[in-house]
Amino acid sequence: MKKVIVSVINDLSTDQRVHKVCSTLEKLGFGVTLVGRKQRSSLPLSARSYKTKRMFLLFEKGPIFYAEYQLRLFFYLLFHKADVLVANDLDTLWPNYRISKLKSAELVYDSHELFCEVPELQNNPKKKNIWKKLERKIFPNLKYVFTVNNSIAKIYTDEYKVDVKVVRNVPMLSSFNGIEAQKREFLGILDGYKVIVLQGAGINVDRGAEEVIDAMQYINNAVLLIIGGGDVIDRLKGMVEQMKMSNTVRILGKMPFEALIRHTAMADLGLTLDKDTNVNYKYSLPNKLFDYIHAGVPVLASPLVEIKNVIEEYEIGTCIDSHDPKHIANKINEILKDENKLQLWKKNTKIASEKLNWEIEEKQLVQVYSKFL
Repeated sequence: MKKVIVSVINDLSTDQRVHKVCSTLEKLGFGVTLVGRKQRSSLPLSARSYKTKRMFLLFEKGPIFYAEYQLRLFFYLLFHKADVLVANDLDTLWPNYRISKLKSAELVYDSHELFCEVPELQNNPKKKNIWKKLERKIFPNLKYVFTVNNSIAKIYTDEYKVDVKVVRNVPMLSSFNGIEAQKREFLGILDGYKVIVLQGAGINVDRGAEEVIDAMQYINNAVLLIIGGGDVIDRLKGMVEQMKMSNTVRILGKMPFEALIRHTAMADLGLTLDKDTNVNYKYSLPNKLFDYIHAGVPVLASPLVEIKNVIEEYEIGTCIDSHDPKHIANKINEILKDENKLQLWKKNTKIASEKLNWEIEEKQLVQVYSKFL
C-alpha cells in the first residue's frame, strides 16, 4: 500500500478541507497519516478512519513557534516512510519540499489562501518578505498544486507559471445527510424570533463581526449566533457586554463540525461579511458559504467576487452595499420580513448543494493522485 503523509499547521479538529482530502486518499487506497499540532485549547479529536498525529509544541505563536514547527515536522517526515507528501499552505511547505527531495517522494501542495496576503502579514513587511522569499524559491518547482478558487489559481499561475488546479472547499453531501437542526429552545430562543448565524474557524479582523453586532441594535425579533474562534472574539464579547445585548447576541465559541452544522441549520439567514481590505480577503471563497448552502440557509454577504458569483449563479441570497451597521440592519430586516423570498432562496440552496459538493469536487484530486498508485 502506498503511504501518504498530509501535514497542516492547525490542530486538525476543525479543518474539514484536510479531513475531506484524507478521506478521498483513503478511498483511493492510500495509507494516510495526517500530521498537525495540539494546542492547550484544542478540542478533542473525533475518531478518524485514517491515522493522525498531533504534535505538542512548546510555543504556540510568534516566530519561535513557526521555527519549532518547521523543525519538528522536518524530523517527523524524515523518520516516517511516505510515497507522497501533501503540504497544506506555505507554513508547511519547506519541510515537505526538503524531504521530498531527500527521499524522492512525490509532493503535492494545497494552498488554501494567498498566504503572503493574509492580514497578519500586511502590517509586518519583514515577516511578509521572509514568507514571500520562501514561496518564490519553492513554488516554481512544484508540479502538483491545488487551491480553493479560480481567482487565487490565476494569481499563482500568472506569477509562477505553474498549473494550479481548483478544488473548492465544499462539504460532502453525506456530511449533512440526516443532520437535524439544533432545537431553538436549547438556546432559549423565543418563538417568533428569527435566527441569524455568523460562523467560521477564523472570526478575525475585517470579517464584519463588529459591524453586525452594532447592527443588531436596529434589528427586530432576531437573535444573532456567532460560532467559532478568532482574534476578535474577546472584543466581540466586550461589545455585547457593554451594549447589554446578551439576549440578542450569543457568542458560542468553537464547536466540533457535527455540532456546528446542527447550529447552522437552525438559522434563517447566514452571514459572510469579509471586507475587501486585502488581496486575500478580496478573492476569498469561505467555507461558511458552502456550509450555509448545505444546511439550507439563505445568505447575506459582502460583494466579494467569488462569493457574489456563487450567490448570483444559484440565487441563494443577496449582498450588502456597505459595512455601515444601519445599512446591514436594514438589509437583514428587509430579508427577514420577506418570507416568500426566504423560501425561494432556501429552495435554491438545495439545487446548489447538488452541484457544489465534495463528491463532485474530489474528481480533480482523484485524477492527480491516481498517478501515484
